[in-house]
Amino acid sequence: MTLWGGRFGEGMSDVTSRFTGDTSDRRLLEVDIKGSLAHVAMLGATGIISEDEAMALSDGLGSILAAVSEFEFAETDEDVHTAVERRLGELVGDVAGKLHTGRSRNDQVALDMRLFLRETGDARAVQLGDLIALLVELAEGNAETPIPTYTHLQRAQITTLGHHLLAHAWALHRDVLRFWDCATRLDLSPLGAGASAGSSLPLDPSLVAERLGFRGVMPNSLDAVGSRDFVSEYVFCCAQAMTDLSRLAEDLVLWASSEFGWLTLGDGVSTGSSALPQKRNPDIAELVRGRAATVIGDATAILTLQKALPLAYNRDLQEDKRIVFHADDTLAGATEAMVALLSGVGFHPPVPGSETTALDLAEALVGRGVPFREAHEVVGRLVKVLEVDGRSLGGATADDLAAVDERFEPDDLDRLDPVKSLGMRVTPGSGGPQSVRDQAAALREALGL
Repeated sequence: MTLWGGRFGEGMSDVTSRFTGDTSDRRLLEVDIKGSLAHVAMLGATGIISEDEAMALSDGLGSILAAVSEFEFAETDEDVHTAVERRLGELVGDVAGKLHTGRSRNDQVALDMRLFLRETGDARAVQLGDLIALLVELAEGNAETPIPTYTHLQRAQITTLGHHLLAHAWALHRDVLRFWDCATRLDLSPLGAGASAGSSLPLDPSLVAERLGFRGVMPNSLDAVGSRDFVSEYVFCCAQAMTDLSRLAEDLVLWASSEFGWLTLGDGVSTGSSALPQKRNPDIAELVRGRAATVIGDATAILTLQKALPLAYNRDLQEDKRIVFHADDTLAGATEAMVALLSGVGFHPPVPGSETTALDLAEALVGRGVPFREAHEVVGRLVKVLEVDGRSLGGATADDLAAVDERFEPDDLDRLDPVKSLGMRVTPGSGGPQSVRDQAAALREALGL
């Protein structure tokens, strides 16, 4: 069944039917029915169709919606819109032909996509919120667990594991905010735009918008049916979230290695090797890292799809659904898997070496009025002297400090203890235990946890 054909003398060839047909949009079935129910209510309210016709169409659509999980598509259904109208005809007869009054598939599918992404965006925000809540819980439990930070993958400063985990949590929180913000631009109804330039029928698009919970109607019909920037934005939200998940995954891969030895993967969230009996592999993290690349590809694809399209609608836009569905599905699966992975991890990082306190020692001199560049050079000389003797910074004595620079004081040795050094952090957002607890509380408040 097609929704057109009077202009043609014969039907499509099998090749054309196979190539132009779209089964990917079947997951829009529920929102398509909801959109049609709102459209029918408007047609009845404006007198474009009679009250009896509106009631018959609404009853039929309601029956389809009630049994949506059991809906059977026919091979001849060109798309989800065709399928709904076909099934409606089976239920209510010829009056089903009035369903499409004042509407085109162009504005219909634009509406469906907005309805669908509004729902999935909420779902992704909730999922990411669950992951953030878990990271917050883990961070609070490790607010005093010392670890080194890394710059250039070289040990830098002392911090806590809780601080590191919250860095990922804050990045994911911004992803939640992006989905919420994206929803504000999804919140306009395109229905009423028709194929491209509206209708001569006395439609009332605002009634449809109100019934479907939109805050308004798109002000330009060409823009309503020909634009997919809202899809691009949604896919970007998915791509950025996957990128942030990938960075978290990469840390977990490193930490699970024997070289780091910071964590142990639970049996339920790790895999083995077909050849190496000793292996415990972080496959979830590795796959999240790999699948991030495919969603980044989706972001490129959705932009490229639109870059040279003349207004208004072109069939190229049929492909937007495959792209956004893949991006959304991948993010949903990856977020679920990362929650499972982190729930099955045991953390046990070793206490960092004293080299992570070098900056703290330099700041002791800065606090006495020494210019930072000079203090930096002094501590560098101390490190060099100790290295020649085969000692670490933590092995320095008061005499070593005095020999390098008389402005050092004996109490400065306390700064070479990573745990004591950590307790000296005073800047907001730093890795000190109290800062970690404050950040965790702020995230809980921001997400209503």
